[in-house]
Amino acid sequence: MTESEQPERDTYVLRDAAVMRAMAHPARLAILEYLGRGNEATATECAEVCGLSPSATSYHLRALARFGLIEEAPSRGDGRERVWRSATGGIFIGDDVARAPENLPAAVALMDVWFTRELRRAREWMLRADGTEPKEWTDGAAFTGSALVMTAAELAEVTSAVLALLEPYGRHHRKNPPADARRVTSVFVAFPD
Repeated sequence: MTESEQPERDTYVLRDAAVMRAMAHPARLAILEYLGRGNEATATECAEVCGLSPSATSYHLRALARFGLIEEAPSRGDGRERVWRSATGGIFIGDDVARAPENLPAAVALMDVWFTRELRRAREWMLRADGTEPKEWTDGAAFTGSALVMTAAELAEVTSAVLALLEPYGRHHRKNPPADARRVTSVFVAFPD
């Protein structure tokens, strides 16, 4: 089944500490990202993505399925291998998680694993941007930090504007991207200091 043939999925909003703890593992995030791109894969194929053995990967796949983050896909043939796919249209931490003290340690643990993964990717990009990447891609990439002074309402407005700006380029919204389009990682963080 191709990405365009897959059913439209709802966004999964994280509010449960148990689900956040289940996701707070580098292999599980790698699997979720891979399947979230519209791929369907067996434990053996996912093992290549996350760098674990197929049996260890099966354990992680079952844990993700238990929480409804992934699901079995239709079999590819004789049905001897389980094929997995994403069960969501994206995963977001709910706005109210920080106000639920019992969820906070799990949310922080998940964010630690996620930020570590994104930092590794940024480092890998910098190493590739030494002349092996086309100039138009290195010119378009950015790493920036800004010290801003704003009200809570202005912060909400900026956040909303950035998310609205990015939305049309999201995989679930952009069904037929141009032939020269590439996957791009965007990390937006804005919080009171």
